[in-house]
Amino acid sequence: MSQEVKLIDIADLVLWTENPRDPIHGKGTNQDVVNKACSDKFSKWSLPKLAKEMGPYYDFSELPTVVYHENIPVVYDGNRRIILGKIKFNLVTIPDDVKVSIPDFPEQIPCNVCSEDIALQNIFRKHSDTGSWLPLERDLFLHKFMGHEKSLFLALDDATGLISSNPHLNQRFVKEEIFKEETLDKLGIAISDNSLQTRHDEDQIDSVLDDISRKVKSKEISTRKNRGKVVQILDPSTQKLIDSNKKNPLRPIGISYHSKDPSISNKKLSSNRQSKRTPLKKNELFGGKLYLRMGEVSNIYRDINDLYIFYLNHKGDLSDSFTSLIRMSLRLLCEAAAKERGKMLDKYIQLNFKDAKSSMEQDMKTTLSNHNVDEKSLPQLLHTGAHNYQAASNLEQTMAMSLIIGAMLTKTHGQDNK
Repeated sequence: MSQEVKLIDIADLVLWTENPRDPIHGKGTNQDVVNKACSDKFSKWSLPKLAKEMGPYYDFSELPTVVYHENIPVVYDGNRRIILGKIKFNLVTIPDDVKVSIPDFPEQIPCNVCSEDIALQNIFRKHSDTGSWLPLERDLFLHKFMGHEKSLFLALDDATGLISSNPHLNQRFVKEEIFKEETLDKLGIAISDNSLQTRHDEDQIDSVLDDISRKVKSKEISTRKNRGKVVQILDPSTQKLIDSNKKNPLRPIGISYHSKDPSISNKKLSSNRQSKRTPLKKNELFGGKLYLRMGEVSNIYRDINDLYIFYLNHKGDLSDSFTSLIRMSLRLLCEAAAKERGKMLDKYIQLNFKDAKSSMEQDMKTTLSNHNVDEKSLPQLLHTGAHNYQAASNLEQTMAMSLIIGAMLTKTHGQDNK
């Protein structure tokens, strides 16, 4: 079969769940695709903008590409236009806060019906070099549908989730100049058999990658600034860490920057509950990495994390009182969060402690109980920590406090809770 134009009812067309723009892994329905397009976390769909650009009517000169799978017409290219048509005829639903002014649509759409091979070739020709796909999407398409080997860029993301969870890293210059083999080697990182290998431990590699991410996001490393100076522009503490570990052997290590199951982000959480936090890992401040909205609270959180990593790397050279600095900084973090919510510290804890605790795994709740951290004691523990060095030096209790603080911050300042 080559290509032919056929009229197909919008109601019969099935949206492609593996669209490189924003794939849904596993089985998904038309509504699942529409839900993802409406949430549009990384601005990949822009349905309102497309509807406006289309003008007052549907343009027949732009044919969707359709491939039949067991008599089911699947839209390989043109999914955004077909979504608008399905919305127009009430075949799917959209949230009330998504406002789309949809042009005049026919109920039957002329489609370019072809084999999957031709569809994939046409899609690659249309999108690969036009800017509509970012480097990671392009590499994924080449690997999954065109039989190419995984690029280093894609393998790094598959192993860590780093690029997927930090869209500012999904740039051509980052792929070609930062996450290339030579530079990764200088950072003490390698990808072998699609797994991450490094000369650092888990906390250290997280710190190195986080530093790179921040430098790209703040444009301290860009196509115009500090080009080719990746290691040199990192924080002095990161450079020292890389240098001190350069003789260590490479070894496999597991690290994940986000859930690999995109369906999690598609599920609407109730207004009172967060999704369950991951099980507690030993020696992780806040119970693991937090994903907070940009601002003062996020900045303080990152600084505290850096302070804790510094402690882990140098605790043999530090006094027993050093950990009190971490306890004190937790109060500063909570006060900043409370201020942004227009509350006093004690009120902020009172309003958010219960729901935050309900989002925690049982082992985290047990840790809170073992160290007498509850809704009534937490304000006093924070206040005492700012004035009593001996009490503030209890690191295990500080770690327990950080667990519930992390859960509260995720509830009030998380990226998905604006």
